[in-house]
Amino acid sequence: MKARNVLTLGGLVAALALAGCQSDFAGGGSRMARQTGVEGQWMGTDGVAVSTLQGGRFSSRSVQTGETLTEGSYTHRDARTIDLSFYSLKSRQNTNATCLLAASNQMNCTLANGTNFVLTRSAGVS
Repeated sequence: MKARNVLTLGGLVAALALAGCQSDFAGGGSRMARQTGVEGQWMGTDGVAVSTLQGGRFSSRSVQTGETLTEGSYTHRDARTIDLSFYSLKSRQNTNATCLLAASNQMNCTLANGTNFVLTRSAGVS
């Protein structure tokens, strides 16, 4: 059961991170060239959840059911490091994670318990 909660949290965090990478691109320019922040939608490499980061809020939802899995917030520690703090609706636990923006379309994250996961940005995620 504990391994399942970690997997669910990882999927949730990945989904939230994905959501945070989409941003407003006022002023023109190509979308991929301008996607350097974390706002928007992110998909966990496990494909379980899509995460959204928007205006300091973090949430994730199940790809399969659309059910909300986590709700919380995110802050920028610096230009490449993002701290996530969220509540898992399934496990009913608060969790923290730290993510490193490795590329404009990839965040490498670590949960407080040491579990690693990767979030990727995709233009097709909604």
